[in-house]
Amino acid sequence: MMFAKEQSAGGDPQGDTRPHDVQIPVRRPISTTPTLDTAGHSLFAPHPEPCDPNPTPTERQSSKIHTTTPEKKLTLFAFHLAILEKSATGLGALAFIWATTVVLGGFSNNLRGTDFAFLTIILVIEGIRIFSRSHELQWQQLPAHPLSNSFRPFQYFRPDAGWIVASKFISRALSFLQLLSAVTCVTLSLMRLIDQDYGKQDRHGKISLNLFYGLALGEALIFLVERSYWAWRIYWCRLLENVSREYKLGPTGILPIRRFFYEVYTKCINDSALDGFKMNLVSFAKDLLDSEFNDEQLMGLRVLRKLVHNDRFAFGTLRKIGSSTSTMERLIEMLNWKNPREEEIRLCAAEILSELAGRRRNVLRVAAIPGAMESLSSLLHSGRTSDRTNPDMEYVFSELNLLGLLIFKKLSADHDNCWKIGTTRGLLSKIIDLTGSSRAQSRVVKRSLQVVKMLVDAEGEVGKMLRQEISKVVFTVSNIREIVKNGDIRMQKLGIEILKSLSMDEHAKEEIGNTGGVINLLLSTFFMPGFSDEENYVCNQAGETLALLALESGDNCDRILKKPEVLKKLIGVLTDPVLRINASRILRNLCAYTRMECCDSLSQVAVAMPTVLKAVLKEKGKLLEVSVGLATQLCKITNHGEFSRALEQAGIQEIELVEKLVDILKEYDYPDIRVPRIRRFVIEQAIWMMNSDGNSVGLFEKFGMERLLESVEETTSELECFHIFSGSVGLSRHKETMSYLVETASNIMRAGN
Repeated sequence: MMFAKEQSAGGDPQGDTRPHDVQIPVRRPISTTPTLDTAGHSLFAPHPEPCDPNPTPTERQSSKIHTTTPEKKLTLFAFHLAILEKSATGLGALAFIWATTVVLGGFSNNLRGTDFAFLTIILVIEGIRIFSRSHELQWQQLPAHPLSNSFRPFQYFRPDAGWIVASKFISRALSFLQLLSAVTCVTLSLMRLIDQDYGKQDRHGKISLNLFYGLALGEALIFLVERSYWAWRIYWCRLLENVSREYKLGPTGILPIRRFFYEVYTKCINDSALDGFKMNLVSFAKDLLDSEFNDEQLMGLRVLRKLVHNDRFAFGTLRKIGSSTSTMERLIEMLNWKNPREEEIRLCAAEILSELAGRRRNVLRVAAIPGAMESLSSLLHSGRTSDRTNPDMEYVFSELNLLGLLIFKKLSADHDNCWKIGTTRGLLSKIIDLTGSSRAQSRVVKRSLQVVKMLVDAEGEVGKMLRQEISKVVFTVSNIREIVKNGDIRMQKLGIEILKSLSMDEHAKEEIGNTGGVINLLLSTFFMPGFSDEENYVCNQAGETLALLALESGDNCDRILKKPEVLKKLIGVLTDPVLRINASRILRNLCAYTRMECCDSLSQVAVAMPTVLKAVLKEKGKLLEVSVGLATQLCKITNHGEFSRALEQAGIQEIELVEKLVDILKEYDYPDIRVPRIRRFVIEQAIWMMNSDGNSVGLFEKFGMERLLESVEETTSELECFHIFSGSVGLSRHKETMSYLVETASNIMRAGN
């Protein structure tokens, strides 16, 4: 990118060959607004985050649609088959009882040898059919071996060809045996029913034999109808393939679908025919996770991974997983598996957990599982000790890093989870370590920066702790320095935003200043001409970071003023519509916190007074606030004579300035969250003017300043007592309270009168 290249070239002030004039040539798009507010939140104003306890529109819609899942077709089909199978089995049992108790028990004396042989054969082949049926189902439910593997690096799940051939052969042999038994039963029963030659049997004996052959015929015909219905739905209508396609399970999807169908069918056969309706594909996949076989675990994970990535089924699937603590514990346990043969299992488990953590209601559930943070931490790997000659393992480590960081990014959306991340041993170091990865790992670097940014932006005591702990990691600032220097604009943006948030901490602020080249790099970025809104935003973030670094830090003020041309550039951009807010902040903090022995370097800043006074009279909002604040600090390092000359150069009468200051207090009769310090700055300016020239007291009195001070005293707030804010929490309290300033101004006016 042009911006990144230009900044890299200008990152070192020694290499900057541009003339250091007061006016900085900048080329910025006309659409750029003059304030920073449109680009993002500033730490110089509070920004409470609204809390919406309601689910997102996507979640609400997902919960109302697609209540019928494709596997219902399988459970309904299994129910129909089970009804036919139970009917056939019931008729078979009745035929067996009838044959043994009625025919053989009551009419055996007159039973011909032919009927005895037919009866015996029918009973035997019916037993063979039932035996074959039960064993066929058992063979279909044996651990599955995937026929193909869609994940490139993992070639270790190689199916046992002999096992597959044997299982298919046995299953087909048993199925053929059932068909043969049924056809034989139909043939024999029809032969006797058509022949009606029962020898010396009386009327009752013939009826008994006809009833037996009829029962046997009915049983066999129902079974053949069942098998025909089976073949039509499975082979002709392609039911299993259609369900797999509807779920978008991919080339290996037919295996779990077939396995699920046989599970449902077996349950309908062995238990109530209605029990199959209680089963679903998600629960089936969850049960596979507890298997002892890696291929079955992988089968379950692949199904769940496909479902959570499918917009149609993601909501219901994640709800079922999230409501099962044992399933989440199993997924988190899988993250710790280190065997190279189990890497795809880890990846699938991490993908599912990343989707799970993305749902608001599951964020706390995932983090609440004992050892969850440690297990998630095991996904992060810097690759420094890995085998760089193995591209497959390099790919695996990269994917695991991305998934691990994505999970932490989603978990960081919750305040409590941020605390857990910060207190998990070694986790912050791992995340920071990934910010220093090579250019080939740019996705990992970017995502690690996103996680770090969310952590340093945390509010309250948790945010304070995280900023302290992150700044203690020795690679933090140096890694970010290289990113700001060499990264693309999006990474530069993240890096500078992290430095800005770290600057809220007193210790981190000094660490940033002590790290070589960081302040010069921020200055170079701030003054770099921007040609897009995004580049302008990065420039302003650099400016705000510099303002924070200079706040209450004499050492950092010295570092910023180390090169004389910096002050000239800052004065020059006070008229830049994009940079002037943060330029005013930097100059104000330099005037306020530069040590007395170094104040000589600020002597030239007085030339900015006319520009600042014009802004006080003409501008509004945040620019007005920072202009009044800068004017007050400029007055404190000058005298009344210089102030009067500045008014003259700006073409402003003192009475106009007094009227403007009074009007500001009238406009902001209550503290304003957008400009929390504006009333403080106005009163400080008024105090300086009245102390430096007694005539100013009369001017302020003329416009009703005393009455306004009484109103301010009744409406002061904690909002006006802080330099910066972390969310809605104030940081870095002003040394002088608003009540003290109001009392001081009132006393001066009373003494003047």
